[in-house]
Amino acid sequence: MQTINRTQLFRASCLALLVTSLSFGIRAGILNQIGSQFNLDKTDLASITATAFWGFPIAVVIGGMIVDVIGMKRLLVMAFLFHLTGILLTVFATGYWTLFISTLLIGIANGTVEAACNPLVTTLFPESKTTKLNHFHLWFPGGIFIGTLIVLLFTKLNLSWQIQVGVMLIPALIYGYLFSKLDFPVTERVSSGVSMGGMYKAIASPLFIFMFVCMCGTAITELYTEQWVPVLLKNIGNPILIVTATSGVMVLGRGLAKPVLHRFPPQVVLLMSTTIAAIGLYLLYSSIGNVFIDAIVFGIGVCYFWPTMLGFVNQNLPKTGALGLNLMGGAGMFAVSIYTIYMGKYYDSIVQQANGDSSFAGQKVLYVTLFIPIVLIIAFVGLVFYMRTKNKTQPLQQVAV
Repeated sequence: MQTINRTQLFRASCLALLVTSLSFGIRAGILNQIGSQFNLDKTDLASITATAFWGFPIAVVIGGMIVDVIGMKRLLVMAFLFHLTGILLTVFATGYWTLFISTLLIGIANGTVEAACNPLVTTLFPESKTTKLNHFHLWFPGGIFIGTLIVLLFTKLNLSWQIQVGVMLIPALIYGYLFSKLDFPVTERVSSGVSMGGMYKAIASPLFIFMFVCMCGTAITELYTEQWVPVLLKNIGNPILIVTATSGVMVLGRGLAKPVLHRFPPQVVLLMSTTIAAIGLYLLYSSIGNVFIDAIVFGIGVCYFWPTMLGFVNQNLPKTGALGLNLMGGAGMFAVSIYTIYMGKYYDSIVQQANGDSSFAGQKVLYVTLFIPIVLIIAFVGLVFYMRTKNKTQPLQQVAV
């Protein structure tokens, strides 16, 4: 008989997500070093970085399709093997293609972690899905926060970027060991008896499609900006500290998700978040104030994006199951990958037109990106009114937040 220890499973899940986020934080901090060592321009760096973002959706979508069949444990063992291989290949990289392949493998590993852990969290905590997803996902900005501090410390100690990447092996080995020893439940869709046909029908609903599209915008606003701020704003001193400030406030915000989500429904939280994110992005672009305060405002805005988008879908469209969660994550990361490649080329074209002067290229990229949260504000205003109308026409029921 299986003994499900949800506390240990949740902690191991957080460790796995920590490895995922460390890869973002450390990569954000070492992009310029890698570019200099291997003579890579911004287009090359964007292509390498983008592989993590499109490796993620490939893994998360495939994982979402097979997790109900093979189980979450087997999926997480695969994630560990991808992480291990990707990290080691990055440490011993010799140029563009080894960096490209290793980053792709880490992206696949990251997507596989989310493909298993998102449905695991909602299965373990059916009474507080959105809150626990926020608590789980606080380890994403938490890992970026830790990763950027590692970059700052190790750079000050004159330790190589290879050693900084190698640090990720420690939590990877720990989470791989923990998951190998623990028993797992079946997914929520399987336990509730929802058929595959019922799941695909739920995914085809207009509300899911709307949230799927919005996920592209929220992911770009959050992840593209965080990953590229050290490059875009390299002329302002030490831009890695901006990433550290943003990530720190996101950790606090997601840690306080329970009282926020008990006070406001998820759709209202998303509207408020988008509005604040747009203000923060405008402040970063315009550089009219203190850049670290601007980063904190931006961090407050984006901190609830990812987990609350997932929580909203699982809460309001529970029949979409693990596949619904993972399609949302895949949409977000795929959108970021495409946007990253496009904006890398845009950045280089600006520098070319300015005869090599990159002083204002980063601000121009942020200006273009600002239009995404502005459009999202309009979309989430519509969502708030739609849910208000929908809730008036349906009987009141207990909502798991």
